[in-house]
Amino acid sequence: MQADRVIRALSALAQEHRLAAFRLLVQAGEQGVAAGVLAEKLNVPPSSMSFHLAQLVNAGLVSQRRESRSIIYSADYAAMNGLMGYLTENCCGGLSCSDDTPCSEDAACLPSPQRKSA
Repeated sequence: MQADRVIRALSALAQEHRLAAFRLLVQAGEQGVAAGVLAEKLNVPPSSMSFHLAQLVNAGLVSQRRESRSIIYSADYAAMNGLMGYLTENCCGGLSCSDDTPCSEDAACLPSPQRKSA
């Protein structure tokens, strides 16, 4: 993933309603959620929700499709995984940070429940 796409994605997620909408879309799975349902769940006016969803689409994190009179939004899992991969590609000096293979004590990782904080 290129830095400009990462910046657009992080910028799109750096807003309360967009982050909440994206999290709901991730939970919903590939079937997605109608814009109106998202607006209702987040207690956001439909016009504002449309604006926020457009930002997520422009950032490449969300796709949209029309079903009858509704626009259905879905999280783009490949883009999400690409963003996470970009953010963590140099984690722990190339060592795995999984619970199965915890980082060494001198690695620059976030503490896991099994490791003591430095």
